[in-house]
Amino acid sequence: MSEQRLYYIDLKKSRSILKCIQFCANENFNLMFEAPLDISLSDSGFKLVNFGCGYHQDQEKLSKYLTLCVFTNHTGSLCVCYSPKLDSWEQITYSVFYIHKGYSRTFTAALESAPSRVTRGITFLNLDYYVAVYLPGHFFHLLNTQHPDLICHSLFLTGNNEVIDILPHSPLQSLSESLVLDWCSGKLYRASLNQSYLLQFLWSARLDCEKMAVLHCVLARGQDPQFLEAKIIQWISENISACYSFDPIQEFIIASSYWSIYPETSNMDKLLPYSSVLTWNTEIPGIALVTEEITLPLMKVHSFKNYWEKLNANLEYVKYSKPHLHYHNSVVRREWHRLISEEKTGQRRSMVYVRNILDNAAKVFSNLEARNLVSEPRSTPLFQEEDNQQRLLVGLMVAELKDHLLRHLQGVEKKKIEQMVLDYNSKLLHLICQILETSWRKHNLHPCVLHFDRQANAAEFSVFHIMTRILEATNNLFLPLPPGFHTLHTILGVRCLPLHNLLHYIDSGVLRLTETAVTRLMKDLDNTEKNEKLKFSIIVRLPPLIGQKICRLWDHPMTSNIISRNHVKRLLQDYKKQPRSSMIDKSSFSVEFLPLNYFIETLTDIESSNQALYAFEGHDNVDAKFVEEAALKHTTMLLGL
Repeated sequence: MSEQRLYYIDLKKSRSILKCIQFCANENFNLMFEAPLDISLSDSGFKLVNFGCGYHQDQEKLSKYLTLCVFTNHTGSLCVCYSPKLDSWEQITYSVFYIHKGYSRTFTAALESAPSRVTRGITFLNLDYYVAVYLPGHFFHLLNTQHPDLICHSLFLTGNNEVIDILPHSPLQSLSESLVLDWCSGKLYRASLNQSYLLQFLWSARLDCEKMAVLHCVLARGQDPQFLEAKIIQWISENISACYSFDPIQEFIIASSYWSIYPETSNMDKLLPYSSVLTWNTEIPGIALVTEEITLPLMKVHSFKNYWEKLNANLEYVKYSKPHLHYHNSVVRREWHRLISEEKTGQRRSMVYVRNILDNAAKVFSNLEARNLVSEPRSTPLFQEEDNQQRLLVGLMVAELKDHLLRHLQGVEKKKIEQMVLDYNSKLLHLICQILETSWRKHNLHPCVLHFDRQANAAEFSVFHIMTRILEATNNLFLPLPPGFHTLHTILGVRCLPLHNLLHYIDSGVLRLTETAVTRLMKDLDNTEKNEKLKFSIIVRLPPLIGQKICRLWDHPMTSNIISRNHVKRLLQDYKKQPRSSMIDKSSFSVEFLPLNYFIETLTDIESSNQALYAFEGHDNVDAKFVEEAALKHTTMLLGL
């Protein structure tokens, strides 16, 4: 074997001890570890599958012997696969000891077909990140050894399935590096997962666990990431509401981003989330399983290299790293809300801190553009505005993720970690853009959707629905969106939704009003009764800072009223009443309306102070005269005169 290792079982009184000898190039050897296994080998015959000799027994007797295999791969995994003697053809049991994870799983599969079809026992095949468990004519199980925590990441095919019929019924022997020996023909094969079949199965899968498993399998084993991502996005766009146990957009974004930087270091599976699903409690039809903790191996040497260094790191993580060290965005969420709150009140902390956050975002956008130089031009109008809130969110995520990796990635250069963080965040944004881009091109949308001169068609409704699902997925994970997303979403919302639904979407936070979208709305729509109602409903829902700018774009009594109210509120918030004469000089007022006259005179006195003029400098000539005119216009409108 290329690894030059010998695994053997030492039978003790009450348990079996798995041991391993590592042979070295200088003809020396070391006993590497001892690991107790909860299996009984004392009174049973078994086949020596790792040596592959003496294998000419009667095929009908093969299923009567137990099978024991040891599989490893370059990530530092160590799996012991065990199948006891078969006592009944109603169900079959096998166990997998995930030594590198610190637990074992015992699987029990119900056998549906007739016993006459079964001529031999279970075959275990090593397929790098996966172990295939194969019983001819009955089932084909593909167990994820890298991420076995969630059983939905493994693929279970049972009963009448075409993949079971494709595989040979003759005895197979797993060798190193995914090599498989067919005992009957004497042929040697290199086993691999067929990419085309996996994509076909993604479309035909009925169960959510199958969809989840094949999605991860495609991303983990794919040789052409861009092609596979495009195919998965196409599947998501057609099956956006077909999954009940998980969100396909969330799962795709998290898994694909994870696998994009996974090769950079072997510890990524411990530090970054590889799935959006935290727990999986749904039963898998025809499969029962029991999970048990196992005793970790006792390492007999103290100097590790290559595979042993990675295995030891996995074991150290199991010993000392609980709870999991996976990065999550809870800190980003708190800090982002704090920054947005400060922005609304006009009270910002150190500008150096904010500038560093925005610089992080600029690096991500620059990195994203550099990665997309060979891609087709983007059709969707994204990245065409500042969207300061999303820039803050991107920058904060870069800062927090970098700190997280620097704390836990030992021996990795700081520059490499910084580049990994930029690549990870760029990938997140790129995938969101690609999902929207695919939907945009599928429905042949054009820039005309950004105007309000006509009602939306069915294609625009579909794109609006996809954008809403993207927003829901990213909000739940608190992931950033590309600048311009909220503007485009709001414009489509105005075109697609009736007013009461539109306002409900805004009030519930589904649609976020941006300055760009509302400015276009105010400029493009005329002042018909319907449009006036829409404009006013939008203006009263704007944040104060944006609302003050937008009101000046719409020459209307309602906006004049809003501007006047804000001006008066600012003037009177620190006003202290002074003793004064009760006589009012009527000659200075055009309208004989004493309460208004008294109020305007008070405002005029306040404005006459130099301090007040300085405080409200640059407010577009809003003064007491403007307030008087606005009040009269509004009163006239209310009275219908």
